[in-house]
Amino acid sequence: MPKKILFCATVDYHFKAFHLPFMKWFKEQGWEVHIAAKGEIDLPYTDQKFRIPIQRSPFKLKNVKAYQQIKAIIKENDYDIIHCHTPLGGVLARLAARKARKSGTKVLYTAHGFHFCKGAPTLNWLIYYPIEKQLAKYTDCLITINAEDYQLANHHKFKAIEVDHVHGVGVDTERFKPITETEKSERKKSFGYHPDDFFIFYAAEFNKNKNQQLLIRSLALVQDYMPNAKLLLAGEGALQESCKQLVKQLGIEHMVVFLGFRKDIDQILPMCDIAVGSSFREGLPVNIMEAMACGLPIVASKNRGHVELVQDQVNGYLVSPHDYGQFARGLLRIYQNTDLRSQMGAASINLMNTYSLSQISQELSTIYTRYMLEEENETKSQYHHAHI
Repeated sequence: MPKKILFCATVDYHFKAFHLPFMKWFKEQGWEVHIAAKGEIDLPYTDQKFRIPIQRSPFKLKNVKAYQQIKAIIKENDYDIIHCHTPLGGVLARLAARKARKSGTKVLYTAHGFHFCKGAPTLNWLIYYPIEKQLAKYTDCLITINAEDYQLANHHKFKAIEVDHVHGVGVDTERFKPITETEKSERKKSFGYHPDDFFIFYAAEFNKNKNQQLLIRSLALVQDYMPNAKLLLAGEGALQESCKQLVKQLGIEHMVVFLGFRKDIDQILPMCDIAVGSSFREGLPVNIMEAMACGLPIVASKNRGHVELVQDQVNGYLVSPHDYGQFARGLLRIYQNTDLRSQMGAASINLMNTYSLSQISQELSTIYTRYMLEEENETKSQYHHAHI
């Protein structure tokens, strides 16, 4: 009978976006892969998918039903490993797996950026910190994806059996890679733009945390000095309309392009000139890593995720998420200095070696193998005692 792993997260898109290589890896080891999440996406490398009504808000009653369903699934399937992701997926799966752990199931949780961190609102600390600290007791391995969270979990003595640090979810550097200046010009034309347009790129949901207003206001400050610049904003969300109104109010409609939801980011990013990040809070942002893999310099707001990826004045600039002037100056410096742009782009590529998919696959497979072997040894031990 094959070994079984359950991956659990709030929504199934999370697995499509970040975890297919690891699901494939388990299939290659001969394991059965099960998924529990909300959503209707058909995922590859999946033997069984359970559609669970998990809600992002911890205060929704539907999460009680989701918890009961996950508990029943775990009881029925007798998993060897459960790996949970996302805050609510991590809460519900770890609570539901308490009894299974006593029978030898190993429970792993990847924190994709704690909601409590330096500079986070007090409310986040009051709500999320006690939850994560309590649930660490029911975790065999707590995996953090940035140095600050790793230090925080150790400093606050989270009682997971082990705390590990993995450098993000990995970026496919074969898919996201630089192109030549000639190719950039040709690709810009193929998308209907002028080959001399200077592209500043950001892909993120339009919400309060992602703070696109910082980018829009910064661009307005330098519009006279960067006449051919265009800010490309990919994504959708609740604040998209208010951002469009702000663009209109500042008179820079000719400089901002709202791309909507895109599936061709790997085609758009390499033709861009600068990538930006404006958020208040990040774990370890994939959008910035993808841009770095394409050889782009970065101008980003200071937060734990950006600080880990961007070395100030090496592969870009780090600025306050409230300082439009400083952000604008960072954009302008890179815009005006071709050599600086090339140097910072090359530095981005070098720094990405740590965060490539091949590197992360190696780090994660080492962790997985450890728990696979532990589980095998426990089974052998139980068999031995039963036959003495």
